[in-house]
Amino acid sequence: MFTFKRLSMAISVAALMAGCSSGVKLDDAAAVEDRNAANTTNTAQSGVSGVDLTGSQVDADGGPRGVSRVVYFDFDSFVIKPEAQGQVDAHARFIKADPARKVSIEGHTDDRGGREYNLALGQKRAEAVRRSLGLLGVNDSQVEAVSFGEEKPAAPGSSEDAYSQNRRAEISYR
Repeated sequence: MFTFKRLSMAISVAALMAGCSSGVKLDDAAAVEDRNAANTTNTAQSGVSGVDLTGSQVDADGGPRGVSRVVYFDFDSFVIKPEAQGQVDAHARFIKADPARKVSIEGHTDDRGGREYNLALGQKRAEAVRRSLGLLGVNDSQVEAVSFGEEKPAAPGSSEDAYSQNRRAEISYR
């Protein structure tokens, strides 16, 4: 009888773990491309013009004026989209211009998935942006990556439009 209880408990735990798994590999380091290795960070390729780093080009929150602070992700992914790489490049140039400048990257998810999974996915999104900035020459001591998972939605609701706005990493200047 005791052995049957242990066996049924083990089977239940295994079934629970299998049901909670996802096809996304959260430890995949291929989410960030090393663009410094090929030295291809010119403005023509990134699609973003140079950032004037004088005080007139700093917005009210301390970041570069006219550059979005939000990087959006596909469902169940932490891979930075090619169309977002230009804005990451612009932020990297801006951060590198002042060694005292600090940023926090906040990873977010939509509300699909479990709480723990969403916290992990939000962290992977923040880390993907942090690693990309690092590959572009930003010092690790200037960047902090944190996850809020599904806790701070940008758009309420359960539509695909709301979900797509919530799958993001936000760059906040401190």
